[in-house]
Amino acid sequence: MAEAWMNHLSNLAAKNSLVDSELYTKYNVKRGLRDLTGKGVLAGLTRIGEVQAQTVVNGESVPAPGCLIYRGIDIRDLVSGFFADKRSGFEEACYLLMFGEQPDHKELARFKELLVTNRDLQSDFLHDSILKVPSRDVMNAIARAVLALYATDNNPDATDLPNVLRQSLTLIAIFPLLVVYSYQAHAYQYKNKSLVIHSPDPKLSTAANFLHMLRHDSAYTPLEEQLLDLSLVLHAEHGGGNNSSFTTHVVTSTGTDTYSAVAAALGALKGPRHGGANIKVVQMFDDMQQTLKNWDNDREIEDYLAKLLQKEAFDKSGLIYGMGHAVYSISDPRTLIIREQVARLAREKGREEEYRLYEKVEGLAPAVIASKRTIYKGVSANVDFYSGLLYRLLDIPPELFTPLFAMSRIAGWSAHRIEEIANSGKIIRPAYKSVVEHVSYVPIVARPPLWLDNDNHNPSK
Repeated sequence: MAEAWMNHLSNLAAKNSLVDSELYTKYNVKRGLRDLTGKGVLAGLTRIGEVQAQTVVNGESVPAPGCLIYRGIDIRDLVSGFFADKRSGFEEACYLLMFGEQPDHKELARFKELLVTNRDLQSDFLHDSILKVPSRDVMNAIARAVLALYATDNNPDATDLPNVLRQSLTLIAIFPLLVVYSYQAHAYQYKNKSLVIHSPDPKLSTAANFLHMLRHDSAYTPLEEQLLDLSLVLHAEHGGGNNSSFTTHVVTSTGTDTYSAVAAALGALKGPRHGGANIKVVQMFDDMQQTLKNWDNDREIEDYLAKLLQKEAFDKSGLIYGMGHAVYSISDPRTLIIREQVARLAREKGREEEYRLYEKVEGLAPAVIASKRTIYKGVSANVDFYSGLLYRLLDIPPELFTPLFAMSRIAGWSAHRIEEIANSGKIIRPAYKSVVEHVSYVPIVARPPLWLDNDNHNPSK
């Protein structure tokens, strides 16, 4: 009876929550705050990040290869810079996003020392707030740990910029610890794995420290460190319009504390439509590899992709995961950067055949999608398409794919929180139009029963 009652309530809630899709057109409401071409509704101004996917030709906007810009600097130039110097880039990207300037050698070294100084968790916090309360989902465990940090802060609620900057830098420094330790607790409790805790090494970069703390033997190759560092750089920021960064702005505008704002951003990122997409890509390819008889047969691959769109394969969602983006159409710049590097790692690991299948799907999917769907802009592979493969080649457990995203994006969230505080004088409060007609109040004694007990035909208690 309880199950039937809950089903009834669920149906009732659904029926009275649905909005006629034609009303969005009637009132010119852009669902998802984007029009059919993917152009977003302008909701704010930022100096932190920029995403470009169009150019002007003869006075008209037309799709163009995508660009991702950090504080005015093209991401390709930033990556080329630290690749040429053969050094890690994430710490430099953090400095650039947070402070809007390119650090020289001295300032970058001081900034790294600052992160190392803050890269520490009190032993009682580690045991009481992480290891003793493992979660079935690592993202939830991280969010809980972030909220618990509020209690350890002597000045948690102040929103002046020096205090928020202190909190933000501390979070950037300790996020790798929160991610790894939350996973270790999860693996010990729910996967029957050994609990091995490594302390961070002050001599290592953020990426190297993550691999050192995650792996039982703390071993990793220079290429593995370089490519994980690259992934952190590419995920650190994506303009103020992405869901979790926008969440940071919205929640910050209320005047709340840093830990609450970051926890809200984590909740937004956890969703499979945002940070969880690369897990779906890997799972889709697992199913594809088991289904295909010949990974080199284009026709067989196209047939599988068509079945995905027709909800006849994998999770029957009708999606080809990793293909398409809300903004980019011709290309996602992060994909172009990471694809070549993933190929290097696949060669090092002896897994070129798996990588070639990804390449084939990337090339074939746009035409299959165009043949099955009405599309209003181009379709190309997004960064999730290859980042999941990268993490798999790095032997990173799937439970950590989205937490790794968070470990990187905490830099962007922190910059956006500071920007909102520096500029905001108002709470962010968009308008919603009610589309329900007026209903008269009916006294409770005159209301007919909405649901009847199957046995005695009395309203359920």
